[in-house]
Amino acid sequence: MTTVPPAAELSADDARRIALRAQGFLGAPDRRGGVRGVLRHLGAVQLDTISVLARSHELIPYARLGAVGRRKVEDAYWTPAPVGGPSPSPHAFEYWSHAACILPIEEWPHFAFRRRAYRARPHWEHKLTDGAYESVIKQLRVEGPLTATELGGAKNGGPWWDWSEAKVAVERALMLGEVVCTGRRSWKRVYDLAERAVPDALLHDDLDDRECLRRLVQLAGRSLGVGTRADIADYHRLKGEQFDAVVADSGLVPVTVEGWGKPAWADPEALASVPRGRHRTTLLSPFDSLIWERSRTERIFGFTHRLEAYTPKPKRVYGYFAMPLLSGGRLLGRVDPAREGKTLVAKQVSLETRKAVLPMAQALREAAEWVGCSDVRVERVRVAQVDAPELRVPLADALTAV
Repeated sequence: MTTVPPAAELSADDARRIALRAQGFLGAPDRRGGVRGVLRHLGAVQLDTISVLARSHELIPYARLGAVGRRKVEDAYWTPAPVGGPSPSPHAFEYWSHAACILPIEEWPHFAFRRRAYRARPHWEHKLTDGAYESVIKQLRVEGPLTATELGGAKNGGPWWDWSEAKVAVERALMLGEVVCTGRRSWKRVYDLAERAVPDALLHDDLDDRECLRRLVQLAGRSLGVGTRADIADYHRLKGEQFDAVVADSGLVPVTVEGWGKPAWADPEALASVPRGRHRTTLLSPFDSLIWERSRTERIFGFTHRLEAYTPKPKRVYGYFAMPLLSGGRLLGRVDPAREGKTLVAKQVSLETRKAVLPMAQALREAAEWVGCSDVRVERVRVAQVDAPELRVPLADALTAV
């Protein structure tokens, strides 16, 4: 564990506001930078297959910028490659960071340490026959960017991870860095040779492991504003000892935060001015980097959040895809949404206090309009985990008024 005398003492409220600004919520949003600006600012946008209100990578810029056109979101992240044609210069690529994430293309060199680790210590559960890997690489070289289906099929016909040999081979090539994904087609990864798709200036593994880690720790600290060792390391799924090895050279400064009880580090720029401004009331993806780490969310907001999509239905407390409500710099509740035609269904609204009725109504109405729903229906309302059916009418009235 790294121990250095703290450079500053922050109140819990200071840390909360610094975190909100660092994550793009306080202060004027960079509308000229748009979705790409959000991606560069955050450094990583997590992907997930679940799509209820929208997919998570769409919800991230929506929470910060408002109702950005969903087609614009896709085009901002991914640079479409024509079938059989060369990839245009990409703005982003997919790789393993916090999880499967969209990353700014400028970050390609920083993940050389992970590519090297995969090459040096491969742990493959799927076996390949001789020549299968080379065959996929050759096909991409000859035919250009392709999906796994176009490479020969993605699955063997079984459930979940029953991948075909072509899918196993191309995913292995992705991990090793010989192949890159810079686009999606009908939610399928489009693979291309890294040597062809990644700009020449970035296509290298020149940075040694220490420099990769130093830069990623520095960038994670900047994206979080302030965080503990675990917070900052987890941003790109680094190990604690990797953080320890480079934090002294990362440019981050040690701080103490009221009530945290753990050493913390902050981005010096985050400490240079007082976070000011307001932000829009909005719903958050459970995979939003503001809240994706459960213990950090509890520490900063006093809000317990977990994804229950993989929890058996009888054991769920808040719902399948509960989306937290951010308003006034606080997390005031959550809603488990669904869509039925042109109706956004709030299957369960869970509020921290009754005062959250109006902010929830505002967030639901805006989200409904963004995804093309004209109506909102509330099925169940709870306050502090106690059913509050008497709030259904006030919430319905507020939805009409906003």
